[in-house]
Amino acid sequence: MKNLIIDAANDKIVFLIINEKQSYTTTHANSRENFDNFMSLLLSFLKKNKINLDDIKKIFVNQGPGKFSSLRISISVAKAISLSKNIELIGFEKKVLKNRNYGDLLKLDKKNLLIKGLIKPIYSS
Repeated sequence: MKNLIIDAANDKIVFLIINEKQSYTTTHANSRENFDNFMSLLLSFLKKNKINLDDIKKIFVNQGPGKFSSLRISISVAKAISLSKNIELIGFEKKVLKNRNYGDLLKLDKKNLLIKGLIKPIYSS
C-alpha cells in the first residue's frame, strides 16, 4: 500500500511516497514557476520512482496554514487525483507534524486523528 503526501505549505514543495518498507521523496522551490508546472513535477516524480497513480491507496495533503497559491494548487491537484482515481483523500494541518516527520501521518491516520473528505485550506495571515 503506497501513500502519496503532498506538502506545499512551507518553503519547499514536498512530494513523498511512503509505505511500510520504503519511501521516496523530492522537493522543489515553493515558487510561481513550480506552481505552473505542479502536475508535471508530480507526474515526473512518480515516473522516476516507477509508481503509477493506480498504486496509491491514500493521498495526504497539507491544509496549512500557508500561502494562498501554495495551498490552492496542492489541494486542487490532490482533490482532482482523488476524484479521478477514487483514492482516499486525507488532510492534515502543519502543526501535527513534528520536525516534518511525515511517517507520523500514517500513525495519526490509523487513530482517525486526521481530516477526511472535506479538505479546507488554512491560509496564513
